[in-house]
Amino acid sequence: MPTRIALAATLILGLFAAPAALGAGDGAGASAIKRSGLPLPRFVTLRSAEVNVRTGPGTQYPVEWVFVRKDLPVEITTEFDTWRRIRDAEGTEGWVHQSMLSGKRGVVVTGQVRSLRRSPGATAAVVARVEPGVMGTLRKCQDQWCEVDLEGYRGWLNRAEFWGVYPDEAVDD
Repeated sequence: MPTRIALAATLILGLFAAPAALGAGDGAGASAIKRSGLPLPRFVTLRSAEVNVRTGPGTQYPVEWVFVRKDLPVEITTEFDTWRRIRDAEGTEGWVHQSMLSGKRGVVVTGQVRSLRRSPGATAAVVARVEPGVMGTLRKCQDQWCEVDLEGYRGWLNRAEFWGVYPDEAVDD
């Protein structure tokens, strides 16, 4: 019988009421600003167990949220100098310093309880049942199936069952 993995911690802790965040285009007119040259948007993970998310790209902007999950997958949507505008699986957006992000790829299970499968395919044996919110590491993808590590279990999920990879993105470990 497959093991059931449960969500262990809160994803986000709201701290302050803050003015509306800068739009995705803010700061884009400053062509002399250093950018990474990496593709946008792109997925990364949080490097620390506590990451301040600000309303704008700089320490002079107030902290709007604090993410409290190391390795939480987020999407970088905009770059401004050493600051990155990110979005999480629930749509929360804000600015973080690039040093708080890692290029490691992560996933978070979405929707309902999912079946982690032994091989890619809807009829493959079930390794574990996985609840929404469980996080893990993205290994590789084959067509619509991706191999992931979730809290000590390795298996395959359909791309539609988690957040952290684009629909047609090629991923190879």
